[in-house]
Amino acid sequence: MTTENNSVAVLAGDIISEPMEMMKANKKVILGPGIRVEKETVRASKCGMLKMKPPNTFWVDAYQRRYVPNRGELVIGVVMAKTGDTFRLDIGGSETASLSYMAFEGATKKNRPDVNVGDIVYARLLIAHPDVEPELVCVDSHGKKGKLGVLHDGFMISCSLNLVRKILNPKSNFLSQLAKELPFEIAAGMNGRIWIRGRTIKETIAVGNAILALEYLPNDRIRELCDDIGAYASGFIK
Repeated sequence: MTTENNSVAVLAGDIISEPMEMMKANKKVILGPGIRVEKETVRASKCGMLKMKPPNTFWVDAYQRRYVPNRGELVIGVVMAKTGDTFRLDIGGSETASLSYMAFEGATKKNRPDVNVGDIVYARLLIAHPDVEPELVCVDSHGKKGKLGVLHDGFMISCSLNLVRKILNPKSNFLSQLAKELPFEIAAGMNGRIWIRGRTIKETIAVGNAILALEYLPNDRIRELCDDIGAYASGFIK
């Protein structure tokens, strides 16, 4: 059986039997990115590593930079334009996403959010469908912003989608290890963008370099990387 720790390489078009067997047994199956259903056949839609999260979630972990919007995911967008009551944001997909000024906590016709062209926004995908433009919101199901909204100051880096998933993996201790060396704020978008803010510009850059270095670093060297970044940054603030 395929698991997160025991992945199987698949090519685009390969038939994936495990979810098909579960579907035939009338069991609920959740198919994530990289997998599609053609009639009653489950196939991989991209090359990568087939993974499964017990008991019934399957997806293909692929190295890619072009983001395909998925409903409910958190993304980081850049405001490209204002059109009437809607902001147009670049989220790294094939087209821009829309964000209504009413999609902010406490927003009314008289109390509009302070959002300008060029601002970086942390938002959630409300609508993501191949035939409809993506739509974003900056509130949760209770109308609260939480950590969503305009990200002030800081620095945004772009990376592969695989690196974002690696950082956000619950089993990864990278962020907690790095936080012991340097205090920082971070917002990670599933669209391959990460926003960072440290105490100083140089510390912010140090954190960004550590994140980018993580992509091809084995897990047993994470502690060493964090120690090096901590020592490097401490030289800046002496």
